Amino acid sequence: MTAGPDFPQGTFDLVRPPDWACGVIMASPHSGRDYPGWFLAESILDPLALRSSEDAFVDRLIAPAADAGAAVLLARVPRTIVDLNRGADELDPAAISGIAPARVAPRAMAGLGVIPRVVAHGRPIRQGKLTAPEARRRIEAYWQPYHAALSILMDEAATRFGQAILIDVHSMPHAALSHVAGPPPDIVLGDRNGRSAAPGVTAAVHQALAAEGFAVRRNTPFAGAHTAAVHGRPSCGRHVVQIEIDRSLYMDEARICPHHGYDAFAARLARVARRLARMAADPSQLAAE
Repeated sequence: MTAGPDFPQGTFDLVRPPDWACGVIMASPHSGRDYPGWFLAESILDPLALRSSEDAFVDRLIAPAADAGAAVLLARVPRTIVDLNRGADELDPAAISGIAPARVAPRAMAGLGVIPRVVAHGRPIRQGKLTAPEARRRIEAYWQPYHAALSILMDEAATRFGQAILIDVHSMPHAALSHVAGPPPDIVLGDRNGRSAAPGVTAAVHQALAAEGFAVRRNTPFAGAHTAAVHGRPSCGRHVVQIEIDRSLYMDEARICPHHGYDAFAARLARVARRLARMAADPSQLAAE
């Protein structure tokens, strides 16, 4: 189902499973690739450079979770237009004219606020600044509907199943691991150091990935951002675990296309998704495939 009757079309895709098993939601907020003409005309970057910030193909990789019993929420809006894993107040005065937030978050200062100023390697997206009304329009048109839908799903899962488990899936450049001590992980799990998910939930996600041979590290270098901070309340049965996948495992990062290992990687991740779709907050209840 695209968006929904109460949301603008083109904002996201929501796929409800034939049988929602345990209140698990898998989401990809950064794989959107619907680049409208007005945005391409505004940008000083070519389409390939714009896509360098995209979690390319993550939406395809987690799609099998719907048939296995998880709800799947997939952004369609590109991250370069609005970043759905930032707070609506993470505004960058260097990107938007006429604003003076009381506190500028470090990510926004780096050009990676809710309205990004740069893509990978610090390349500016546009010349000049957006107006404050245009920034508000983008937040209202894209950010608010996505998070409203996510809140509705979390509420519904908690009511129906006594738990809501959000697996927020992202990808990371291989170079992001260059400063990590020891062997680089394939996947980094983030639960905000235990604040966004109960230990058993994080352990179950870790177990499902390790069973497929993935090298997993927790909370370094990515511990979770806005979505985990806002929606993860483990004391209330609401858990969020962020997954960051090394892009080099399945794609050519320079050309942004699947490489020869994509199919094998996708099959492994599909098996993980099927296990996670039927997991429970109790660590002893991770269901078999």
